Amino acid sequence: MSMEVITIARAQQIAKNQGIVPGRVKGTEGVQFTKGNNPRIEPISWEEFIAALEKRNLAIFATGSWMKIMNKPSE
Repeated sequence: MSMEVITIARAQQIAKNQGIVPGRVKGTEGVQFTKGNNPRIEPISWEEFIAALEKRNLAIFATGSWMKIMNKPSE
């Protein structure tokens, strides 16, 4: 299976099913998904998460239920 860019709505579904939330690495602009038990990552709202993705030109890629945040593909 190859990784494909997914919508925020699809990412929210996957996150809900996996019990994960968007988060920010403390002291940085880095974002990732978290279960909320890592002291270096603070959970953030989806709105903050989306803003961070847009600011940094990032997209959410998925294969099955595995998600990764990477640079948006060039068009």
